[in-house]
This record gives sequence, C-alpha cells and structure tokens, in this order.
Amino acid sequence: MSTPASIKGHPLHPMLVSIPIGLWVFSFICDLLFLAYENPLWEIMAFYTLAGGEVGALIAAVPGFIDFLSLTSPRARRVATLHLALNLTIVAVVAFNLWVRWNGTESSWPIAVSGLSIAILLVSGWLGGELVHVLGVTRGETAGEMAPERAAGARKPATTRTDADPTPRTR
Repeated sequence: MSTPASIKGHPLHPMLVSIPIGLWVFSFICDLLFLAYENPLWEIMAFYTLAGGEVGALIAAVPGFIDFLSLTSPRARRVATLHLALNLTIVAVVAFNLWVRWNGTESSWPIAVSGLSIAILLVSGWLGGELVHVLGVTRGETAGEMAPERAAGARKPATTRTDADPTPRTR
C-alpha cells in the first residue's frame, strides 16, 4: 500500500522518525556521561536533546497518523495500533521526564526513565520495521499483493536472451 503522507513517492514518517530516535539516544548517552564524569554540561545537553526529540516525535507523529488512518489490512492495523500506543507512551514518559528535570531533581531516576524509554523505543522500532519491511506499508504494494516470486525474495536473472541474438546481455 502506498502512503498518502509522502513527497514524490517517499514516505515522510520513516524519514522524520530518525530525528527523535537520534536525539533520545544521544540524550541517554549524555545522561550516562553525566553519571560517569559529573560534568553539568552533559546534564544540560541531555535535557535539551530530550526536549528536541520530543518536538521531533510530535512532528513525525503527524504523517505517521495519516499512514495509520490509511491502513486497510487487519494485520497491519493491529501491528500499527501497538506501534502507535508504544510511541504515545514514549512521548508521555519523555514529557514527564522533561517536567521532572525542569523542576530539578537530585536523583538519577530520570536517567533510568530515559533508559526505559529507549527500551520501549526499540520494541516500537521493531514493529515499525515489521510494518514497512514485512507487511509492505509505505511501499507501492504489500507483501500479499506482490507477485509470488517477488514476495519469496526471488531475483530476476542478470542476463536476457532474444531469438534474434542468442548471446547473453548484461543489464
């Protein structure tokens, strides 16, 4: 199925999710560096990259939700619903984490919450990969609509022959 949230055939949601994923992972790395070196710069960077990831996630959610509404396959809809629920959970947990950090806490549990967010993000990312690479969401055809040889992963031969010219040609 082709996604309605695309530019010239390129789906927007998979392009945009790299922003929050990268920022949230980097935020967690900054947290770990803060724990290791106790340099307040890492704590500040962790906060702002966490916040930037939150903004990026809200932006990526718009085309993601448009994709979700266009799903017709029951299996894809179930996987996408779980993917959506996990992503909304991450956004809520990160918002809470930002609020706690903004109000200044001396404990390291916001760092643990960031680690939990990354763990949930891994599961959600797996489901997103399932939607795109297995179920064919955002491609022009789904795995069920592909020709059987394409769905099985078969490749076309590299050479072709014609009756007029019996020698193989490379494509």
